[in-house]
Amino acid sequence: MRKVLVVFGTRPEAIKMCPLVLELQKRKNIECVVCLTGQHREMLRQVMEAFHIKEDYNLDIMKQGQSLSSITVDVTGRFDQILRKEHPDIVLVHGDTTTSFAAALSAFYLQIPVGHVEAGLRTYNMESPFPEEFNRQAVDMVSSLYFAPTEAAKDNLLREGKKEENIYVTGNTVIDALKLTVDRNYQDEHLKWAKGSRLLLLTTHRRENLGKPMENIFKALCRVTEEYKDVKVLFPVHKNPKIREIAEEYLGKAERIRMIEPLDVLAFHNYMSRSYLILTDSGGIQEEAPSLGIPVLVLRDTTERPEGVEAGVLQMAGTEEKSVYRSVVSLLSDKDKYQEMSRSVNPYGDGNTSPRIVDILVKEKWRK
Repeated sequence: MRKVLVVFGTRPEAIKMCPLVLELQKRKNIECVVCLTGQHREMLRQVMEAFHIKEDYNLDIMKQGQSLSSITVDVTGRFDQILRKEHPDIVLVHGDTTTSFAAALSAFYLQIPVGHVEAGLRTYNMESPFPEEFNRQAVDMVSSLYFAPTEAAKDNLLREGKKEENIYVTGNTVIDALKLTVDRNYQDEHLKWAKGSRLLLLTTHRRENLGKPMENIFKALCRVTEEYKDVKVLFPVHKNPKIREIAEEYLGKAERIRMIEPLDVLAFHNYMSRSYLILTDSGGIQEEAPSLGIPVLVLRDTTERPEGVEAGVLQMAGTEEKSVYRSVVSLLSDKDKYQEMSRSVNPYGDGNTSPRIVDILVKEKWRK
């Protein structure tokens, strides 16, 4: 019997780790312990309820005005106590959050092996995305086992000197999540509002996009909806008050742009499946949308997911008003280009990543 401790603390992590938790819980030869850090609270709880998962521990660290430093200190201090009590065989962390970095560091200090789900993603630019690029590199430095979503991610790890026998290309668990959440019969008031229009789904929340970049994005979308009367935009607005302030200033009077509260995972995945086009600075959405055949415009200057650009399912739109506007208009007006993007093959997985990872945990000799 192997004890696997899974730790995560944000909504995006939860979406990607819950399918893995469900798979771990199915296996008779694995004891799965789930620890939430509570880096997010309300949005995290929504995901847990959607997947019907109950955590064993919740560090509940979220507080008003929390900083990256305070998150790191709170997680390392409290998670250390959980590790000393549970003595897991391995700790599984995900991706690039401050929760993942702090939890991996705590496990490393106690010489407990770390398995990194979604390992090897890189921009090699510490400022973009910030602080995620540092977090993912730091987690990979202390990991014993690497679950790389693509061959390109594996190549990054190999170039950095990681042992090939500890690297497994598994795909991305977020595709597994979509198999559990998308319902063709799903409907709600916002989708009814958008019915008969080409729906653009917008998300933007990254620190590096706060301020002028976000203003540029909003201006571009206002221009688009003024010129294309068959286009409507749904924008689930992040809880960050700075984002809400900018959004209200630039989008508050836009007739065909509707700002709504953050969506739970079931609603968001079903919104994606009914969208004509998605605009995002999120990492996970760059992986999810292509599996639904929805073109994605990336509202960033760099991406740690270049496979999607190379495969033709993603297009970099940047954050300048002209570049965002032109990117959207191109896909609204060029049917051939749109069809080419929507029919491209998703490089991020087939929906069976979680079973692959658990098989490795059960069968392979992964300790250093």
